[in-house]
Amino acid sequence: MPWPETAAPAFCWGAHDAQETGDRLIAAVVAERAERALTLYGPVVAVDTVEALEVAAQLVAAAVDHATALGVETVFARPQGLDRVWIRYGFIPVPETALPPALSGRPGAGLYAWRGGSALWTFREPPRD
Repeated sequence: MPWPETAAPAFCWGAHDAQETGDRLIAAVVAERAERALTLYGPVVAVDTVEALEVAAQLVAAAVDHATALGVETVFARPQGLDRVWIRYGFIPVPETALPPALSGRPGAGLYAWRGGSALWTFREPPRD
């Protein structure tokens, strides 16, 4: 998983196995922020169980909720084979041009985005005066 290019991540969320003794980290998601937009790196799940997809989904839900509380309007993510998770939480496929300049140029193919508030998307240029 690539690491955010900013000095420090906006936030990191992790999941621990409740059945294990100790603090065994089993999954994580990291976020990079640029003004009112955010890119998620992950989630990465380090266990091979039936619940792995659900662990990933719970991390995405927590990350979107936290991003919204921080005032983020748009959350971007790379597919990573988690299409069902992204769609479940209202992410839609978007072109790379949707990324703000501060978050563009990162590795990965494909892009999903979630937009809070009105959830209306447009890629048209605003009218000029």
